[in-house]
Amino acid sequence: MFKKIVIANRGEIACRVIKTAKKMGILTVAVYSDADKDARHVELADEAVHIGGSASRDSYLQADRIIAACKKTGAEAVHPGYGFLSENEAFARKVEEEGIVFIGPKHYSIAAMGDKIASKKLANDAKVNTIPGWNEAIESAERAVQIAKDIGYPVMIKASAGGGGKGLRVAFNDKEALEGFTACQNEARNSFGDDRIFIEKFVEQPRHIEIQVLGDSQGNVIYLNERECSIQRRHQKVIEEAPSPFISDATRKAMGEQAVALAKAVQYQSAGTVEFVVGKDQDFYFLEMNTRLQVEHPVTECITGLDLVELMIRVAAGEPLPLKQADVKRNGWAIECRINAEDPFRNFLPSTGRLVKFQPPKETMFSADTEHLYGVRVDTGVYDGGEIPMFYDSMIAKLIVHGKDRAHAIALMREALNGFVIRGISSNIPFQAALLAHPKFVSGDFNTGFIAEHYSQGFHAEDVPHDDPRFLVALAAFMHRRYRARASGISGQLEGHGVKIAEQFVVVTLDAKGEHVHTPVSVTDFKGANGSSAVQVGDRIYQIGSSVSLGAVRVEGVVNDKPFVAQVERGAGKNPLALRVSHNGTQIEAMVLSPLGARLQKLMPYKAPPDLSKFLMSPMPGLLVEVSVQPGQQVQAGEKLAVIEAMKMENVLFATQDGVVGTISATKGESLAVDQIILEFN
Repeated sequence: MFKKIVIANRGEIACRVIKTAKKMGILTVAVYSDADKDARHVELADEAVHIGGSASRDSYLQADRIIAACKKTGAEAVHPGYGFLSENEAFARKVEEEGIVFIGPKHYSIAAMGDKIASKKLANDAKVNTIPGWNEAIESAERAVQIAKDIGYPVMIKASAGGGGKGLRVAFNDKEALEGFTACQNEARNSFGDDRIFIEKFVEQPRHIEIQVLGDSQGNVIYLNERECSIQRRHQKVIEEAPSPFISDATRKAMGEQAVALAKAVQYQSAGTVEFVVGKDQDFYFLEMNTRLQVEHPVTECITGLDLVELMIRVAAGEPLPLKQADVKRNGWAIECRINAEDPFRNFLPSTGRLVKFQPPKETMFSADTEHLYGVRVDTGVYDGGEIPMFYDSMIAKLIVHGKDRAHAIALMREALNGFVIRGISSNIPFQAALLAHPKFVSGDFNTGFIAEHYSQGFHAEDVPHDDPRFLVALAAFMHRRYRARASGISGQLEGHGVKIAEQFVVVTLDAKGEHVHTPVSVTDFKGANGSSAVQVGDRIYQIGSSVSLGAVRVEGVVNDKPFVAQVERGAGKNPLALRVSHNGTQIEAMVLSPLGARLQKLMPYKAPPDLSKFLMSPMPGLLVEVSVQPGQQVQAGEKLAVIEAMKMENVLFATQDGVVGTISATKGESLAVDQIILEFN
């Protein structure tokens, strides 16, 4: 077994590999860029080596520097994680040539499967079902349009070296094919250094289901069940689960056997994933093989009781697989939510900056190889007070739950999301909460078009209807009463002007139209810091109890004999006098006032927000890569104005109305802050 390994990656996957290496008694070496000098993976590793600038092309994509780090530290092997150089055949070959072990498949397997064009030909030869398409590199956008018309719309335009949603577009007509080809080529060239593009038929109403395979150097290959990855937004997976609520045992077996046949055809060693698109009749077609560990590997670990990182390391060290196909288990149900640094209420724009608060829910499932342990697991590469840099992808953490069945897993995940505290940047937690509560998701009736279909106009606060909105009002009043009780006990108060504890309040909230709603509430029978209160809202009484420390964001307690987890904080929103209450994805800002205070509040004049419609402002922190207009230019609604790059993705800003461009305030190549003015209209 290896004594020391280098982890050629960053973030949560680097931390994940370090965790298993420590368990195995293997020393670890982290590599890091300028932006990651204080990163969590650097702190967790036994040693750390600086490899370059903040941009990944100056650090994590520098193969020679990673090999040099191996030699400098005496590491015998390198684990590439996912992304970056994990599926780079040249890197794997060079590592092997230098006498270092690559903890992953052999370079020839990566070459065969990493190239999506070559992999489809190999899949055909291995008798694996494949989708109709054009499997040669396409030389121009005009040729792409012609091929798309011949195959028949809709088509999927894909970069041969693509991955992670980059270099991929779906086109439904000639215009989309023309533009999609160019966009895919640019993204692929920038992200992977390979701009070859191919086209295949897009299967409508498809499900994305993948098979985890594992092979060793003795020629043994097994499959570890499937993962359902159909909940995607713009081809990026959002929620993954294992097993799939859709496929039958017969389909699972057929897909697994085809995946194994393909892996054997390329002499596959290590963990890998064969991805399939599955139609409504459970007909399935090979999409691609990812010759690396997947982001969503924890859900497979939960239901099988296996540690995939450990198995990768053992196979790389020459050990045979410790189990056969008949030994693979399927216990319970696991779900993973990707917690990303993005604002779902602003069209999921990237959100970078400092994590002012980062308090994930308590982990109750500590080991991937602990069987029959249901609970919560958090895989992350960040920490409280850390930074989310603009140079890498948007993932903050992976939240994983393991339940005895699917309903139990969904309930566990909803509670875990309620207790996940992230402040300083925006996250997609409200969106995840909405997905988990959606009737179609709960019933398992969805496909890869689920998000596009149900959230076609973007995501809005009203998309997360609470099953009992009065509970949020009651909780605001309960917590306000707690604050008042503490304040009343402070010594040295001026006689006759001390804080009094009342029982009658009015909770003022905003409705969907922005109008104030006044709700009378009574709070009685408060019995001290650890007591409970009867909170009456209308004709409903909530018996709420919680021993939460005042000032904590996460509130755990009991309401009407049922446990709950919510988040409550003062002055966190636009109104410094309000309490922000969050539960099950719904958030309200509530002012809890005395009846007199509520009457006076109604008399307050309305202050209209400033008119910013004549400005184009940056909706996110990022790099301004293009300004597409000139001063004095007449533009129409829908016309491209600028392009901002953030977290490895290009974001195009369009005109929302007709107008004439006035002053241009930002220049190409400038790093923009959120809401920084790019240009002004006359």
